[in-house]
Amino acid sequence: MTQQTSHKITKQDLNKVFWRMQLLNVTNNYQSMQAIGFLSSFIPVLKRLYQDKPKEQKVEAMKRHLKFFNSHVNSDALILGITAAVEESTQENEKETVTAIKTGLMGPLAGLGDSILKFTWLPICGSIGAALALNGSLLGPILMFLLYNIVNVASKYYGIHYGYHKGMDMINGNSNILQRVSNMANVVGLMVIGALIASVVRVKFGVEFSVGENTIKLQEMFDKVMPSLFSLLVTVGIYSILKKTNGKYAATLIIGTMLLCIALVYLGVLVK
Repeated sequence: MTQQTSHKITKQDLNKVFWRMQLLNVTNNYQSMQAIGFLSSFIPVLKRLYQDKPKEQKVEAMKRHLKFFNSHVNSDALILGITAAVEESTQENEKETVTAIKTGLMGPLAGLGDSILKFTWLPICGSIGAALALNGSLLGPILMFLLYNIVNVASKYYGIHYGYHKGMDMINGNSNILQRVSNMANVVGLMVIGALIASVVRVKFGVEFSVGENTIKLQEMFDKVMPSLFSLLVTVGIYSILKKTNGKYAATLIIGTMLLCIALVYLGVLVK
């Protein structure tokens, strides 16, 4: 990793990112979630950093930011800023760090954004607006809109700038810290994914074997050895197919998996 004595990315570039990220969620989809919106918002940074680079590197940089990404939209601002700092401070052979840090930050910051803005500030603004509206005041919805968006807009604008400058300070202050943050991000990301597999992907076999007077239930037998083993195998299998096909047949794979599960439940191989 190279240390930066001056910043290539300007305040104007970060302001452009801020304006572009207002539409970040417009292209949200079930395949890559916010990835397209993230890339669209990040274009001013890539233009600045890759303006004199070969076309192949520009294409690779864009592909790098089309990988799966999903967080709270206000937390996206902070991640965009930090990602800009990391992009500027790494060589081409170190760019896997960019993806690792994005992946590690999106989960924890999503929870932070949800808890502070969606489940705390928004209900407070709604309560104030509703109280005024119930008394017949037109100021209710207007005040709710203003109160919420003061925090909403400010957190996006300052999040981008704060994330970039603090990210640069962090990187320039310690040559080893980026690698440590990257390692921590990878660990957190793997922990989150592992917990999601065990709690969300539910595969329960209904197959039973009778041995004399005893009945062996396949699911219970494997649960004693390794709970959620089949969930893990299914996830790894689908991930391998998506990786091998570069995600081209994601929609087909989803529909095929649904039909296969329905058939297996009908045959009694799987149970609800």
